[in-house]
Amino acid sequence: MNTDWLNWLLIPTSYLIGSMAWGLLVVRATTKVDVRTTGSGKTGATNVLRAAGKWAALVVLLADFGKGLGVVLLARWTGDDSTLHAAAASAVIAGHVWPVLAGFRGGRGIATGFGATIGIDPIAAVVALLVFVPVVGATRYVSLGSVLSVLSAVAALGIKAAFLDAPVQYVGYGIICGTLIVYMHRDNIQRLAHGTERRLGRPAK
Repeated sequence: MNTDWLNWLLIPTSYLIGSMAWGLLVVRATTKVDVRTTGSGKTGATNVLRAAGKWAALVVLLADFGKGLGVVLLARWTGDDSTLHAAAASAVIAGHVWPVLAGFRGGRGIATGFGATIGIDPIAAVVALLVFVPVVGATRYVSLGSVLSVLSAVAALGIKAAFLDAPVQYVGYGIICGTLIVYMHRDNIQRLAHGTERRLGRPAK
């Protein structure tokens, strides 16, 4: 009996896992505030840092990262289907950005995307990290580091597919999810262009 179709149930499952809005839950538990009503209105770790402090942000960062990595590791455990791996990674990021469990108002996808990318291609994730850390360290703009790190990861996936015979499905994942994450930073990009973007450590208004 062919049970391959059971593996594809991982895609909606990945979306639901992504929909677990840890930022919303942690901030409500610690401050009784809906994090979506403060700062950027997002549920990610950067906005949680502004709303509830560094320890709450660390918990959210690890939880969001973990759901991205966990989903891809689960997909890999089911077999070597690169299309399934890429689809599961895309679904968990989509769930984080548009969480059905939190009124479709989630985060921008950076921590979850980084976790998923480690599962997809650790080298691309390392490239992204090597861009993110110095950019944020030098500018204190998390958004700038995020956008540039996403673009660098997509480039790394493309180069590996072109020259090292890496799965082309992973390039598709990078392009689709990279575009989504950059799109979710469109307001940040506008503020960066106008010199009004919030720097890391600046409290939410």
